[in-house]
Amino acid sequence: MLNKIWPIFIIVSIIYAIFSGNLENINNSIFESTENTISVTMTLLGTMCLWSGLMKIASNLSLIEKFSNLLNPIINFLFPDLKKSKKIKKEISMNMIANILGLGNAATPLGLKAMESMQKENDKKDTLTNSMMMFVLINTASIQLIPTTVLAIRQSLGSTNSTEILVPVWCATICAALAGIIIVKLLMKSK
Repeated sequence: MLNKIWPIFIIVSIIYAIFSGNLENINNSIFESTENTISVTMTLLGTMCLWSGLMKIASNLSLIEKFSNLLNPIINFLFPDLKKSKKIKKEISMNMIANILGLGNAATPLGLKAMESMQKENDKKDTLTNSMMMFVLINTASIQLIPTTVLAIRQSLGSTNSTEILVPVWCATICAALAGIIIVKLLMKSK
């Protein structure tokens, strides 16, 4: 649907610019937006490389295992069905750590791997398990201590204080996660 709407908007805008004498403004905005796109992309790529590299170093230094051990009581509470599956719990904790650090792009493949492992143990392949539902929720409403992507975008667009959003992000992600966890836990008990 959007692949039809956007070209229509672009064509209508160009036709309007031609008839209103603003074709030069469209030309200028095209080049400015291209420049901004390259700048934001480079900033995000650099930030992603930095945090992915730090995650790799942390995993080689066994810091990830220490963080996983810290998250273990939380994971046992959120995923009571998985108490015996250490592999899946480690995959979930890696995903949660990446999300807490705001590494959404690094967290995605980790989340897919954890979901794939849970699906292998799922008896009803066409139905989500309670653990799978909780995992989807945890990923959707992930608590982020360092929202790196948002900070990088704000910085690249010239924000004078790109970190001023940290407290609102913490409040929003914690409230969303808690509300979701409560609802999913209530739905789990009703089954």
